[in-house]
Amino acid sequence: MADTRLFLYTAVLITIGVIMSYSLSAYVVIIYNYGEFHFLARQLFSAIIGILLMWMLSQVDPDKGFKQIGFTLFFIALGLMVVMPFLPESISSSAGGAKRWIRLPGFSLAPSEFFKLGFVFFLAWSFSRKFAFENKRSIKEEFLIILPYLAVFIVVVFLIAVMQNDLGQVVLLAITLGVMLIFAGGSLQLFGILFFGVIGLGTLTIITSSHRILRVKLWWANAQDSILAILPHKIADYIRVDNLPEPYQIHHATNAIYNGGFWGTGLGEGLIKLGFLSEVHTDMVLAGITEELGYMGLLVCIGLFCAILYRIFKIANRLQNQSYSLFCIGVALLVGFSFIINAFGVSGITPIKGIAVPFLSYGGSSLIANCIAIGLVLSLSRQAKI
Repeated sequence: MADTRLFLYTAVLITIGVIMSYSLSAYVVIIYNYGEFHFLARQLFSAIIGILLMWMLSQVDPDKGFKQIGFTLFFIALGLMVVMPFLPESISSSAGGAKRWIRLPGFSLAPSEFFKLGFVFFLAWSFSRKFAFENKRSIKEEFLIILPYLAVFIVVVFLIAVMQNDLGQVVLLAITLGVMLIFAGGSLQLFGILFFGVIGLGTLTIITSSHRILRVKLWWANAQDSILAILPHKIADYIRVDNLPEPYQIHHATNAIYNGGFWGTGLGEGLIKLGFLSEVHTDMVLAGITEELGYMGLLVCIGLFCAILYRIFKIANRLQNQSYSLFCIGVALLVGFSFIINAFGVSGITPIKGIAVPFLSYGGSSLIANCIAIGLVLSLSRQAKI
């Protein structure tokens, strides 16, 4: 029997996301002259599809359908990302100078959201064949094993960070790859080498993009006073940067969090969504939730995320098949680090990455892809004694 608690926790989180997509999109509805229930109807439709898929996948025998579903996700999503830059604008819409969505009747599809899940499956399937916990290898032997994965990852960096101008997703996949490698049996030495290699590659992609340099400047404009306050005055004055752009996104997001207080201003009563900050119902949804539902509402969401991650890791720990276990770990990493990266960006701890909050942010592709991920974990939970 599949893990009922995991299903219920996820469904509750999705329900909160649907409600907030209605409340936080009020200003956008007025500005663009949409119908009152435009965003609610779309997100509700995606939620119903996602929950149905989650339930249907939970009934699948993993020994019969798991591998086929995983490879299908990986290759189809990868193929779509390859051809997407060459599609006409009428089929593949642009945002910020990059094509990230494929227009379909009634909705838009973001292949990268499904590719992340396919990538986790590929790593779990392949790592379980290449690594073994009991085998001891030299760092050279381990590096030769991981080399093909690095080649695949370079392709991913090009398709997502360069062609789609989305470094945040690459950071998420890099973290997932590194941690899954450790769980698969890779050494900490290999992880360290890969870590510094990714840092170098990430730095290169930042300094070659004016858009990413601006995001770093916006973050430092908000953070430098707090960071430099703990340093000696001479050092602080030397490294202080003047005339930085105004970090209005972080300012408004943190003001909304402060304005929410413990209990919040009330559902529908938030101010951040009234033109002060764009995309409150998408990337900035945590700020909107905290303002309207308060710290208590945010704590409920965090509690649900923690419960979901706990159930997934528990399933992973009880599975005998290493490939299945690694897949569950990968899904937990995608969900957990997506939440952390978004929360850190909204609160100003790190630069904003533009990563959606799983199950809460408005967006059908992200919601359905995450529901498929949980559905596959539920399928695997049928073999775990929980």
